[in-house]
Amino acid sequence: MAMNVGSPDAGDGQEQLNNTINTTPLVDVMLVLLIIFLITIPVVTQTIQLELPKERNVPTQTRPENIVIAVNRDGEVFWGMERIPDTETLVARLKLEAVKEPQPEVHIRGDNEVRYESVGRVVVACQRAGIFKVGFITEPPAGIAARQD
Repeated sequence: MAMNVGSPDAGDGQEQLNNTINTTPLVDVMLVLLIIFLITIPVVTQTIQLELPKERNVPTQTRPENIVIAVNRDGEVFWGMERIPDTETLVARLKLEAVKEPQPEVHIRGDNEVRYESVGRVVVACQRAGIFKVGFITEPPAGIAARQD
């Protein structure tokens, strides 16, 4: 008694060829490469040697032509010691200063508790008037003020 074990098409004794590609090993290798790249790329970008700038506390050079604008905690704007009633008055006065040669700098002193909106109005007024140099006056922290490089 004879027994036939195989496909009925392979009657000549040869096995049928598998013509599909097994992609499982390919996916495994690609996932390993992806993980390696994700781990090594941040390390490469953080190891670039750079000379970073040192922190310096530059004292403000107060010159008579500088304009000092103060904003108190209630949002009131002062030009020196004079209170400015509204933004349009501030813009008009800044336009008169903007045409001077050399153009004066505007130093804004904002109270620690003032809303940013009030200081932002002063910055926008400077832009509308054509002032190019606007700076903010701050106080350094207590530990930094005594340190000198």
